Amino acid sequence: MELQGKGAAPGVAVGRVYVYNKKISIPAERFISAGEEQSHLNRYLSVKEQALEELEKIKVSMSKVDPSKAEIFGAQKEIIEDIIINEEIPAKIKNERWAGDWAIYTVYETVLSVLRKTADSLIAERSSDFEDVRALLLRFWNNETTTGLSDLAEPVIIAAEDLLPSDIGAIGDKKNILAILLEKGGITSHTAIIAKSCGIPAVVCVSQLLEHVKNSQLAAVNADEGKIILDPDNAIVGDYNKKKEIFLNEKKETAAFLKNDGCTACGVKIDIGLNISSADASELGASEYTDSVGVFRTEFIYMGRSTLPTEEEQFLIYKKTLESYGDRPVVLRTLDIGGDKKLESTELPREDNPFLGNRALRFCFSRPDIFKTQIRATLRASVFGNLWLMLPMVGSLDDIRKAKEFITLTKKELKKENKPFKEIKIGIMIEIPAIAYIADLAAKEVDFASIGSNDLIQYLCAADRMNSAVEEYYQSFHPSMLRLIKETIAAFDSAGKPISICGEMGSDPLAIPVLLGLGMRKLSMGSASVAAVKRVLAGLTIVQCEELAAGALQLSTADEIKEFLNNKCSTGHTPRH
Repeated sequence: MELQGKGAAPGVAVGRVYVYNKKISIPAERFISAGEEQSHLNRYLSVKEQALEELEKIKVSMSKVDPSKAEIFGAQKEIIEDIIINEEIPAKIKNERWAGDWAIYTVYETVLSVLRKTADSLIAERSSDFEDVRALLLRFWNNETTTGLSDLAEPVIIAAEDLLPSDIGAIGDKKNILAILLEKGGITSHTAIIAKSCGIPAVVCVSQLLEHVKNSQLAAVNADEGKIILDPDNAIVGDYNKKKEIFLNEKKETAAFLKNDGCTACGVKIDIGLNISSADASELGASEYTDSVGVFRTEFIYMGRSTLPTEEEQFLIYKKTLESYGDRPVVLRTLDIGGDKKLESTELPREDNPFLGNRALRFCFSRPDIFKTQIRATLRASVFGNLWLMLPMVGSLDDIRKAKEFITLTKKELKKENKPFKEIKIGIMIEIPAIAYIADLAAKEVDFASIGSNDLIQYLCAADRMNSAVEEYYQSFHPSMLRLIKETIAAFDSAGKPISICGEMGSDPLAIPVLLGLGMRKLSMGSASVAAVKRVLAGLTIVQCEELAAGALQLSTADEIKEFLNNKCSTGHTPRH
């Protein structure tokens, strides 16, 4: 029998299945008697300390495998110590007489309800960290000392509904995990990131997985293709073992590129930027291997909380990021909220078509109080590094001029208050076709630009990128997309202004040669893609890339372009990865 899911961490494995039915404690709604408040509060403080100690142990253990990914658990410690959460839980216990476990569950659920609703997969999947922390606190509250995976006696393929980062982190010998199969999960979740770091193949979103697999059942897993074969015959087992050997060799070769500069085979330097959605230690750990922060998606700072972040909170987060990168650019994108991304702290009107509604820069114009707080924090932080400010959802020169005027007025306020700031570069996201078609005019108004390929494709093809029903219409290699990218790059090059790409295309091995051939010299991506992108670059020359781009531009459909590029890779015109 064959099952299909989504590959979240690459690799191939053959082995016996261990079905992990995790017990999650969901407390009943319960209230306590007068006089019990202090004992429940003390118990909460005690389990909090136990959870912090547990996370520190996991962090130390994980640091032996991958120090940068160990900081995921440092970030989870920060969640436990979050100021808002640690005001809300004691308040529920003391003022409303909630039982401690019910207060823990409900306060975290309030945060999670916001994170789960967003259609932005990167932010939605960060909810696993909050779920992990809550599960850990409730485990200690109920005096449960193990996750059930810490004592694996032999190598197995783990099959579960879902796993949290601490489930993997608590496993002593990770060599006993041959692969991970999940009904739920996400390809950019911290669980997937840890699996990648540990070299564990992972397949997520496997429909009805637990209905089909059994304990001790033999399975063959190809996570590159998201494929699972149950009860494989000897021929398949032999084939998969060969694939596993090839994968391990490839992985070792790719990892060797992480510390290299991003350079083509002909010596052209390509700027490697990092996409981040918070400034936690797990993300900033990649600063050692990247040239810049290509985009800091600041909306995550606002989401999952009952109050808006203050100027001081934002200032400290931006300051920490800038200090991590020193003189290297940190591109901070202003609040991109609205549409699919909601704020618990601010009620947004319901819109029939939110992706075309009051989102991002438009929302900031409608709420100048929120916009001003962020701009003040940004300008104040600018003295600690090389900060570039980027405006999302720009559709016209009017948008640019209005935002610049707002920034100028904010600078005047700070000067009056004697608060220092530096002059910063101001740029735009190119994600609305309207601004892409007048890129030559926009380049005269701003200092830089970044192509947000995800949204640009969505708006250009009129296909919601989160809607699987129209997935076939969302085409990265649509001929009009390549033509638009070419013209946009040319416009900014002519103006002597830098331009980058920060969507999924920037780390796609098939797209990279075309992007370089069209003139792109700055790519931004998630940390997990850095080594692989550097390896791709090292096997390319600009002449090869220009030839590929020219050939692709002559074709009529996305399928023709992808077939052309795949054929060129397979015939040795460009390296195959």
